Amino acid sequence: MTNKKNMNSSKTNTNELEDLKVNTKIKLAALWTSVTFFYIYGDYFELYVPNKVQGIINGNSMLDNPVKLFVASLLLAVPALMVCLSVILKPKINRWLNLIAGIFFTAIMLLIAVTSISGWRAFYVFYAIVESILTSIIVWYAWKWTKIKN
Repeated sequence: MTNKKNMNSSKTNTNELEDLKVNTKIKLAALWTSVTFFYIYGDYFELYVPNKVQGIINGNSMLDNPVKLFVASLLLAVPALMVCLSVILKPKINRWLNLIAGIFFTAIMLLIAVTSISGWRAFYVFYAIVESILTSIIVWYAWKWTKIKN
């Protein structure tokens, strides 16, 4: 009885924190959530760049017609949808979608980072680099997804 008591008290006196194994689906959903927030923050902070809002009001923006606006909407719907799809899809299709979307968005963000270098867009470059790191991690987790052992 004392041995059991000593074993239990030694477990409760430890300073180690519990580290549960997190399912790959949850990791991917969390990463896509973070990426989506960065996209929103980047677009929001861009409104503070001089003449940006006035350009939007005057119709002088990159999204100056319904087709461009719709294409941009489709593009940005993907990361937001990947949050829930990463949780609900079967592993095989889930893995491939995360690989494809992750590689695609990593490439886009790296292109944006390289083409946005300027004083007023330093925040945009920073976000693009963080986003590309996050989407690269998505690709890594999808690639390394644990397979069932027979």
